[in-house]
Amino acid sequence: MRISLIPMLLMAAGLAAYAQEGMPRMYTAEPATAQRGDVITVTGDYLDVGCVAKVFLTDGTTDTAVEVTEQTKTTIKFKIPKKIAAGRLAVMVLTPGRDAKYIEEPVKVLIEE
Repeated sequence: MRISLIPMLLMAAGLAAYAQEGMPRMYTAEPATAQRGDVITVTGDYLDVGCVAKVFLTDGTTDTAVEVTEQTKTTIKFKIPKKIAAGRLAVMVLTPGRDAKYIEEPVKVLIEE
């Protein structure tokens, strides 16, 4: 009995297309204290567009999308929105793809009045 490897290879290639490179991990945010309109630089791993589709600031109840100004494998720069409540907020990311997930990172930013 002959088994063709072509269907198996095509299926594996299709699955690989949906697989993520790695789970986004953030380590630091600079500056850690900011005001509305400031740009924050977050460092970590797997932060490029293939791993992070969107970035948010969250207080655990309200999630606010931020404008990403620059994105590489190890850094994301984003602007603090003008209309965001002051307080200590966590950075949260949305992964891309069919199995997209929201991941609240351990990085926090203090937004001052």
